[in-house]
Amino acid sequence: MEKCKFCGSSEQLEFNAKEQMFGIGEAFVYKECKSCGSLQLATVPSDMSPYYSGGYYSFQELVPSSSLKNLFKTLRLKAFFLIGRKEFEPTYGYWLKKLKPKFSDRIADIGCGNGQLLYELFASGYQDLHGFDPFMSQEKVISPNLTLWKKTIEESEMQFDLIMMHHSFEHMSDPLEILNSCFEKLQSGGKLLIRTPVSDAQVWKEERAFWVQLDAPRHLIIPSIKGFELVSKKVGFELKEVEFDSTDFQFWGTELYKRGLPLDPELVSNEFSKEEFEEYQKKALYYNQEGLGDQVCFYLTKP
Repeated sequence: MEKCKFCGSSEQLEFNAKEQMFGIGEAFVYKECKSCGSLQLATVPSDMSPYYSGGYYSFQELVPSSSLKNLFKTLRLKAFFLIGRKEFEPTYGYWLKKLKPKFSDRIADIGCGNGQLLYELFASGYQDLHGFDPFMSQEKVISPNLTLWKKTIEESEMQFDLIMMHHSFEHMSDPLEILNSCFEKLQSGGKLLIRTPVSDAQVWKEERAFWVQLDAPRHLIIPSIKGFELVSKKVGFELKEVEFDSTDFQFWGTELYKRGLPLDPELVSNEFSKEEFEEYQKKALYYNQEGLGDQVCFYLTKP
């Protein structure tokens, strides 16, 4: 029997989950570790392309901004770091402020998709940015400060001060392999940020296969916090902090699937009222505060 990829236990429960994002409806077998609670897809399809259609969100066109707006973004970020006022905070401010990268740091984003997040960092003044995604259409040099590489980080010879994975970790089949790669590519004292769904989620416990972030079959692995701690420690990382950052998506996305609907943005406003969205947002905040949310930021350091 295949062992849990996080804790190594062979005691696992099997369950079925359907592809629901695009309404394909194909069923897949997942395994839930009885020891650490992590989840993994039992058999990865040989061809994953049908499950990443042209409408998949991470490969939409990058949206650049004007030189004037980029100047505003740089001033806004510096003001946020210096003054700390919420009105200056960009959407990514909460994790960026904890990481505290220097503007000259070499930063990598694994599974960067269209590179929009890296572009926003570039527009805000960061000077050495690299995105890695072997599934992008072609390599792109956005500027001398920002390159999107059509390859994996393992194929790069560079060393980095900060490596990030924003909801790409769960799309990889081997957590030990990718964490080892990050460890090797980081400078001593370098930082690793992984944002990912976790199986500690209350929504998963209550809704099981309808949980929107199970996302069969695209999500190949979903760790529990316990499972992630075990595998990251095995690699040699120091796990500094776990921060819940889930949103109302966990509720309305799951509810769409329970109603037999695909994850179509045009359906959302028709299916839920303003009051329901407000309630979902309050509930998401409460879940994060109580450690019940469905996604986290793992902050790690290479000693």
